Amino acid sequence: MKYILVLFFCVFSVATIDAQLKKDLDKKITVAQDGSGDFKAVQAAIDAANTEKESVLIYIKKGIYKEKLVIPSSKAGLKLLGENKENTIITYDDYSGKANPNSNRNIGTSDSYTLLVRADDVRIENLTIENTWCEKGQAVSLHIKGNRIIIKNTKILGCQDTLLTDGDGTYQYYQNCYIEGTTDFIFGPTTAVFENCVIKSKRDSYITAASTPENQQFGYVFLNCVLIADANVTKVFLGRPWRPYAKTVFMNCNLGSHILPEGWNPWKDERFADKTKTAFYAEYNNKGKGAKTDKRVAWSHQLTKEEAAKYTLKNIFPKDDFWKTIR
Repeated sequence: MKYILVLFFCVFSVATIDAQLKKDLDKKITVAQDGSGDFKAVQAAIDAANTEKESVLIYIKKGIYKEKLVIPSSKAGLKLLGENKENTIITYDDYSGKANPNSNRNIGTSDSYTLLVRADDVRIENLTIENTWCEKGQAVSLHIKGNRIIIKNTKILGCQDTLLTDGDGTYQYYQNCYIEGTTDFIFGPTTAVFENCVIKSKRDSYITAASTPENQQFGYVFLNCVLIADANVTKVFLGRPWRPYAKTVFMNCNLGSHILPEGWNPWKDERFADKTKTAFYAEYNNKGKGAKTDKRVAWSHQLTKEEAAKYTLKNIFPKDDFWKTIR
């Protein structure tokens, strides 16, 4: 009888410990390459996270994680928190045109990501997300399809098409981020705000390529950002319209001397011949050597004080009270 009681106690203790471990993993998961965490790989932690009842924090310790990551739509509420954005690096090197080992077709632009976010209500902080491919063609670092996404204190590094803000009618917010690239390195249809960010151009080209849907009030809004460039870069446009109703606004930003006097490029193409008649590109109260507006293209706008007052987080992100969750 004594033996049976001891055995029962051991089984019960193991079951209790397993249940507690599972409960802990439901709230926080640690990733560490040295084995000191719950997992050594970020994707394994994402796969293990149970966000059905509450959000889960994945804490990623310093290291270089060469992984092609996907946060699936079933992981809503997930949070990725790096130990240090300078030394917690998620990296990959896929690019458009590269042979796809898992299919009979090549990788496309949207599939070239290092990190793909399909889930809603995801937060990412204190990380570097990079695509190291810079030889030719598109190579996305961060591709976001989810809604109500918050990115803070994160470095997003790449060359052409670094950041794909995907999903019509979705919201994304970037704060204190560093984003760099060459051509159209912030692009897509999303309503996105970039606040207190550093935007670096690595080549004479274009920063943004918005494809804002026709009935969407806001596209890209840059607030209090700093635009810089490599030393040899001297001819950069703030943006060009990927689609006819593209919307992009720079407000209270510091524009470096690499920004061309014209400011904006029409992106002529046969499919959408009159994009400049429907696109909305505007500025307000910018400063710096690239902020002079006397030679801006005629189809761009300089906002009045009254018009600028409409660009608040509450107005830009009204649905689901998303603006309340940002601070």
